[in-house]
Amino acid sequence: MHNSLWDTTTISYTGCAAQAFLLVFFIGTEFSLLTIMCYDRYVAICKPLHYGTLLGSRACAHMAAAAWATAFLYSLLHTANTFSLPLCQGNVLGQFFCEIPQILKLSCSHSGYLRELGLIVVIACLMFGCFVFIVFSYVQIFRAVLRIPSQQGRHKAFSTCLPHLAVLSIVISTAAFAYLKPFSISSPSLDLALSVLYSVVPPTLN
Repeated sequence: MHNSLWDTTTISYTGCAAQAFLLVFFIGTEFSLLTIMCYDRYVAICKPLHYGTLLGSRACAHMAAAAWATAFLYSLLHTANTFSLPLCQGNVLGQFFCEIPQILKLSCSHSGYLRELGLIVVIACLMFGCFVFIVFSYVQIFRAVLRIPSQQGRHKAFSTCLPHLAVLSIVISTAAFAYLKPFSISSPSLDLALSVLYSVVPPTLN
């Protein structure tokens, strides 16, 4: 399916920019909230007596606000940089919505591409930090669960973690591959499948 990036009207251009902004914003927010959810499970299983202190209503509100604010700032910078790039390969995307990697394929600005790459490296470092935190948390969680004497207790603890791990795995693997893969192995069908996996499936499962 092809989607015109923009025609001669300002509305088409604005709509495409809005799609790209909201996509990056919601994906960034979702990954941040998944990290917070991991911390919630860590405290609930490893430090149950301190749950009310560490994850009170004020702490949850602060973490949620930080997730939304960080995602908003990054998506604003990312979208502004992308839509400042000149296009030299037409204005038709091989995608069902305006996605930043697809727009970059149409750009002919080397310096703009380097700026975009820099932004991607920054968010990749932040996501890697979150990933390390998640791995460390789940190592502690699994160690605590394995010390639970009853099989029913272990099963109940594991069952609260498995849905979160499944969604997290889909988001990380598909988004990382979609944004970091070389253009040489890109294809319209592969890009479409990856976009559906990281933009549609995780919110549906949540």
